[in-house]
Amino acid sequence: MTASTGPAARRPVLMNPGPVVTDERVRAALTGPDLCHREVEFAELMGRVRARVTRVCGGTEEFTSVVLTGSGTSAVEAVIASVPPAGSGVLAVDNGHYGRRMHDIARIHGIPVHHLELGWGVPVDLTAVESALSADPSLGFVTVVHHETSTGMLNDVTAVARVAHRYGRQVIVDAVSSIGAEPLDMAADGLDWVAGSANKNLEGMPGLGFVCARRDGFAALEDVPRRGYSLDLHRHHTAQEHAGAPAFTPGVPAFYAFDTALELMLAEGVAARGLRYRALAERLRRGLEDLGLRLLLPPEHRSLGLTAVRLPPGVGYPELHRALRSEGFVIYAAQEQLAREFFRLSTMGRMTERDIDDFLAALGRFLASAADRIHDTTATREGE
Repeated sequence: MTASTGPAARRPVLMNPGPVVTDERVRAALTGPDLCHREVEFAELMGRVRARVTRVCGGTEEFTSVVLTGSGTSAVEAVIASVPPAGSGVLAVDNGHYGRRMHDIARIHGIPVHHLELGWGVPVDLTAVESALSADPSLGFVTVVHHETSTGMLNDVTAVARVAHRYGRQVIVDAVSSIGAEPLDMAADGLDWVAGSANKNLEGMPGLGFVCARRDGFAALEDVPRRGYSLDLHRHHTAQEHAGAPAFTPGVPAFYAFDTALELMLAEGVAARGLRYRALAERLRRGLEDLGLRLLLPPEHRSLGLTAVRLPPGVGYPELHRALRSEGFVIYAAQEQLAREFFRLSTMGRMTERDIDDFLAALGRFLASAADRIHDTTATREGE
């Protein structure tokens, strides 16, 4: 990024939903010593990271975690492809891009899937979930996204789990952009499988995903047919839990950074981090509405970490992105059906109130300039 002369010139502010602005201690941890991943030092590092991930997920001694080198999507794919036994299908709850992604992953791996398509930004219909499970006993699993990042909607995965368990089914949760800030407790909420990522609310660096579940759930994977190789969750769990080593060469520097980020996470606490993010999100949303901008979702469905905003009239996303990036702020495009009318702003990571205020000031300057340009263009056309 080129140098900025605006008020945010001190550092770039990433308002995309991961990678996020990180603590300097996390970035410094990337410069840890060169280390062979087959040595005892890495086994200790990996074991510490796994234990800390399990704590953040709300897992008790009955739970454990597997950490994978890859994106959050790789963790989601690993659990969907590895967990359903032969003959078992999946009910895929879809109210956004990432719910559809879980459906697509199941189909690609040849797993029978019932697509419960609700529509983007539509709350999960528990009656529809119950009806689908009641009608088809072969649907052994329900996939659902906790924070649907395409819209900023927070889904009630605890309620979904209650319905699923009533019918003896398990729940696979994509918590990639929720874990670490949104309330989520595997043991208390009855969640069976949770997939996450290091580089969002946990404020680590990109490159690591993870899966947390009960120990007996991982053990049962031995009897599930293999549907892949490098993302075979049974292979990774066996290596990490029993051999104390990764199945394949891991991203060692990312482990160093994640270990530090998790230490900071546990010191702050999930509830406290959630309050910090909430304060930033509310400050941002008030400012956006004061500027006359419209938000996609009503307050009761909004997550702490992301806000979908309607583009100003007469303004395209590339122009808005370019103007704000020149002042030190990286915003994010909306996806698919929302791409033409919306953009997205994250409040994840080590963002500050000053960052929010400086962003709103920069956005206000842009909106004023855009309004003058649109007015001049309209006046010129009317005078022709």
